[in-house]
Amino acid sequence: MASRNYMSSQLVSLFENPPDAVAVIKGSPAYARISGRTEFYQTHIGVIVVSYITGLPYLPGKCEPNILAMHIHNGTGCTGDAEDPFADAGTHYNPGDCDHPAHAGDMPPLFVNKGYAFSVFLTDRFNVRDIIGLPVIIHDRRDDFTTQPSGDAGKKIACGIIEKT
Repeated sequence: MASRNYMSSQLVSLFENPPDAVAVIKGSPAYARISGRTEFYQTHIGVIVVSYITGLPYLPGKCEPNILAMHIHNGTGCTGDAEDPFADAGTHYNPGDCDHPAHAGDMPPLFVNKGYAFSVFLTDRFNVRDIIGLPVIIHDRRDDFTTQPSGDAGKKIACGIIEKT
């Protein structure tokens, strides 16, 4: 019980401070309603990643969950062309040259609830300093965690560059 109270108090104090880095997420022209933030908090045991996104595509259905892939990519920006508005985001961030889904930039999926998603997780696959300047991408499909090299996650529909705060 004492360790749980310690961990809870550590989390509360962590979120009293600003994040170490943040990506402001914006949708492509076809998904202009998407907006949100992904925040990165460096801790001694890894990075806590917090995402809250609105305006996501939502298809109501009881038996088919609305799940979208989210990854850190290795590119230089959130720009591109009409075919791929975020082409400059590159591919998944993968400094260890691992197979998918063990890329450092592979993150848990977003579970969409009436257009909203909220996610919190802890990872030791990267440090905040390693990802500054990289893009966070939301895709239009779920990641199957099998298909190489990117999980068949579909088109890039939203993007934000990770900036130090």
